[in-house]
Amino acid sequence: MLRILFFLGLVFLMGLGFAWLADRPGDLVITFGGYQYQVTLMVAAVIVAAIVLAVMLSWWLLKSIWYSPYTVSRYFRVRRRDRGYQALSTGMIAAGAGDAGLARRKKKEAMKLISADQEPLIHLLDAQASLLEGDHEAARRKFEAMLEDPETRLLGLRGLYLEAERLGDRTAARHYAAKATEAAPQLEWASESTLEEKTEAGEWDEALRLVSAQKSTRQIEREAANRRKAVLLTAKAMATLDADPAGAKTAALEANRLAPELVPAATTAARALFRLADIRKGSRILESAWKKDPHPEIADIYVHARPGDSTHDRLTRAKKLQSLRQNHVESALAVARAALDAREFKLARREAEAAARLDPREASWLLLADVEEAETGDQGKVRQLLGKALRAPRDPAWVADGVVSERWAPVSPVTGRLDAFEWKVPAERLAQLVESLHDEPEPPRPAPRAIAPVPAEPVREAPKTVDDQVEDAVVEPPAAPIPAASKPVAETPAESPQPEKSTEPAHKPVSATARPTEPASAAAPDATKAAPAKPAPEKKDSAVVGPAVVAPAPVLDAPPPDEEEDNQKSIRLPDDPGVDPDDADRDEPQRFRLF
Repeated sequence: MLRILFFLGLVFLMGLGFAWLADRPGDLVITFGGYQYQVTLMVAAVIVAAIVLAVMLSWWLLKSIWYSPYTVSRYFRVRRRDRGYQALSTGMIAAGAGDAGLARRKKKEAMKLISADQEPLIHLLDAQASLLEGDHEAARRKFEAMLEDPETRLLGLRGLYLEAERLGDRTAARHYAAKATEAAPQLEWASESTLEEKTEAGEWDEALRLVSAQKSTRQIEREAANRRKAVLLTAKAMATLDADPAGAKTAALEANRLAPELVPAATTAARALFRLADIRKGSRILESAWKKDPHPEIADIYVHARPGDSTHDRLTRAKKLQSLRQNHVESALAVARAALDAREFKLARREAEAAARLDPREASWLLLADVEEAETGDQGKVRQLLGKALRAPRDPAWVADGVVSERWAPVSPVTGRLDAFEWKVPAERLAQLVESLHDEPEPPRPAPRAIAPVPAEPVREAPKTVDDQVEDAVVEPPAAPIPAASKPVAETPAESPQPEKSTEPAHKPVSATARPTEPASAAAPDATKAAPAKPAPEKKDSAVVGPAVVAPAPVLDAPPPDEEEDNQKSIRLPDDPGVDPDDADRDEPQRFRLF
């Protein structure tokens, strides 16, 4: 655009010059070779302009002819380079899409058209094609070759870092990340990996330096940087609390200033101040943190600020903490625990019940069970409260990547991520609960209480078919001992004792599908010689279930074992839950299963 304006301005000036000459008439006389040439000024100006234009055109033409070989070669070189970059671009897109074959072909085409020394991206495309083909060893060699070139050094370190992460070699991965961090601190992947390494090793000062570098290079926002710095300062204070309370106090106070919502920073600062006998300042920090977020760790440290206090003094401090945050479950639990320690059972029960109303979770019911056991010793009531605690929602805890910890930690034990622990309710795992119930041994049970027997309903016999009625009319009382071949379906309790706590009745009516009685000669051939053939003898027995008495039933020939088992399973009292087949043969008493 500027060139066009410059050209238009130049033409405008030339027009003004010619107009100025046209308004001022005059002659130009030139004497040359004995001849005199006379022209007007306007004609002379046009001739001069034409001569200048001709000289410029002639110069351009001669220059073009002189540089024509170079121009032609450059044209073909540029065209070749454009084709090479087009192939390189297509290859990179194919590598990103996962097309290994196309990426490899375009890599070869790009290497023919472009020199690898001139374009480092060819090395990257070659390494990506090797990764897609599964040749990781070749890819690592190519990434290592990139380390020699300053332009591709960071690219090679990135590739080697990813390969080490793929193989699970975290030591090698962090080694490459540390080298990348030294060369370019602004690389987020390198600084994050190095930060994890420093935090796991407990090198808090180096980790703080990395966070400061991240903040200066604007990798993370200011609030996130302050949060990370507060976490690292808290971890440093916790590590040096016993050896250097003064240094721990300085680090914890700085962490509390940067992140007032971080509970471990406030508790660590309070512990350090209590170690240095500064009870007032430590209590102010805990009170300020309690107003923002009531936490059981804050209450525990605040109540036990002075080791020499009596239980009633601790109760007074707990009440003061409750006054700062009324109608909160943690306030009620803190007062209830302190009252229980002070043997103030009425107050402890009242506050524990208030906590159960505010948030009926596990800690509330457990505390109520402790109060009940300490005050009355009623084991039945205690077991009832413990059962409620078992079914209640779990208490909040420090959770990071699925790991539940009793104490806060600066990094996750699974991934090594900084500031991973959160105070929240752990996720319920029903499978783990069922497995733990089956794995844990059952605690000894107290002696059962005497329970008044409940009269059972009269047992009704199964309706008889026509064949059963005919058999009942024909069968006579037994005149001879029962042959060995005839086995009764239901035996007396003296002959076949029932399993302990079995819910099966002592006698079951015979199924209507039982086979008719066979002659005794078929069962015992020797008996037919002494006595004429008679129907199978009948054996009667009775079973008492509660107040009702079951009428004796005729005894038929024993059905096959399979059919007998099916009959016993199919015939059952109306209210009989039956016996688990897997538990029928066990001698141990039956137990109720929760799941």
